[in-house]
Amino acid sequence: MGDQWWFCLKHMAVEPEKGCPNKDRMGPYETSEAAADALRTAADRNKRWKEGDRDWDGD
Repeated sequence: MGDQWWFCLKHMAVEPEKGCPNKDRMGPYETSEAAADALRTAADRNKRWKEGDRDWDGD
């Protein structure tokens, strides 16, 4: 597996594998760009879930 990235909720920043404890982070993500979009991705998924998107497969 290649590099992995996380979004740190404590520092509101993208981090490599060696960073804050996982309890403070979202991830892992395959790219730093995907990690940077972590909050938007979560918000979009939450909205779709609340709207009852039965086709969402959780990816």
